[in-house]
Amino acid sequence: MGEQEWRDDVNTSPPVFTNLAQLVSRNAASHPNGVAVVQPSPRRRSLTWAELDFLVTSVASGLAAHGLVAGHRVAVCGPNSIEFVVAYFAALRAGFVCVPVNPEASDEDVHSMLLDCGARALLSAADRQIADVRTFSLTESGLQALGADGSGRVISPADREALAVLLYTAGTSGDPKAAMLTHRALLSHLEHIEPYEIVDDHTIVLGVLPMFHVFGLNAVLGSSVMGAATLVVTDASDDLMKIIVEERVTNLPVGPSTIYRMLQHDDVATSLVEVRTVLCGAAALPPALADAFTSRTGLRVDQGYGLTEASPGVTVTLGGGQPLPGHLGRPLPGVDVRIGDGRDEGEPAEIWIRGDNLFSGYWPDGSGGPDHNGWFATGDIGYLADGELVLVDRVRELITVNGFHVYPAEVEAVIRELPGIDDVAVVGKPDERSGEQVVAFAAGRGVTEQMILDHCSSSLARFKRPTEVHLLEELPRGATGKIKKGALRRLTSTAEVSP
Repeated sequence: MGEQEWRDDVNTSPPVFTNLAQLVSRNAASHPNGVAVVQPSPRRRSLTWAELDFLVTSVASGLAAHGLVAGHRVAVCGPNSIEFVVAYFAALRAGFVCVPVNPEASDEDVHSMLLDCGARALLSAADRQIADVRTFSLTESGLQALGADGSGRVISPADREALAVLLYTAGTSGDPKAAMLTHRALLSHLEHIEPYEIVDDHTIVLGVLPMFHVFGLNAVLGSSVMGAATLVVTDASDDLMKIIVEERVTNLPVGPSTIYRMLQHDDVATSLVEVRTVLCGAAALPPALADAFTSRTGLRVDQGYGLTEASPGVTVTLGGGQPLPGHLGRPLPGVDVRIGDGRDEGEPAEIWIRGDNLFSGYWPDGSGGPDHNGWFATGDIGYLADGELVLVDRVRELITVNGFHVYPAEVEAVIRELPGIDDVAVVGKPDERSGEQVVAFAAGRGVTEQMILDHCSSSLARFKRPTEVHLLEELPRGATGKIKKGALRRLTSTAEVSP
């Protein structure tokens, strides 16, 4: 265990944590032999809470032995693994700032990111050599060697407001930037979700959402540690249904693409008999997909609304009645939601949020953060219906045709009505006469461009109708399943779009 104890000398209830890694020490003290993390492939490995706590301190001490001090940025680049979990909490325990990096990113992109944040060290599962950055191997043997370099002791700065994580995001402007998340922000999200009691030491959580994304990092990994649950770390390339069955998974925090994959299995219902909670986030879940999953499995699919800047939780449907289509639940305890100026919560306008889970602005100067009253403009448009948030679209994805606003989500919903549509996305294309044109991209079977145009003509006002439709074999998606609309916008500028 680290030199700093997870609780004060005075017996307080509940304990006030100042560093996220203290949760690991707490679990090691209360559940030393409980299974903390399991990695089913390529060979099954696991760590108890006591073993995880020991390795976290060992690696933290090893990094410190290489001259790193509190506040230095340490990047962690690799797939979901035991090593990622150890490296993440080791960086936090030593007071470093962890910078999770997408392992699929190019060397050029990784170099640009590390240069931007001034990272001193990189723990990478792949062999990457980045100029002016000390690189360590994010492997089982690599972390063992790194731990051997240290003294086995580490002192964590006891500052809840200390910067814990830099997570790169498109932000509300669309330009990549790093959101500054403090220990206070990360811990507050976990404290906000705790009253729902969906995770405890008997829970087995599937950790398939990428940990370089805020949902996988804090809503999944963080929540599992908060509840002393067992986390089964894996990635989308593994046989998920086999893992769910063999590891007796009870909680499925997933993205829409994982729900779609599970539905391709004939035995999906019998394979999920141990599952008690399904929570979908990280990307929009089409209502038809949620209905199909519930119909096949009998499991309710809860949803939430969140963003990197909120660590990530804002609203959730947990604890309420059957989720209505398009509804994303009520604000979490400790989170305030305001629509526009607050005068008419039922009229679509920009969503503003406030809470201790919010970030401290964008790296390096804290610009773009909450205002002096704590409110942050999310860049999303929505409204409240009976206290529940309904998301309409993103401000920066609005299309303006001859001065009229077109919500891509509305056009997408109409196109999804067509039988055979598997996927759809709508973007704007600059146009000299109208300002922008509506362009639709779709994937499906037995669907033609003309069918989509005809259906939109009968269902949408003229200014909302697509002027172009492009059929693709599949739409580009990121690691969490979110459609890459930026890539589609770039396609609209090319002379020809090929399937």
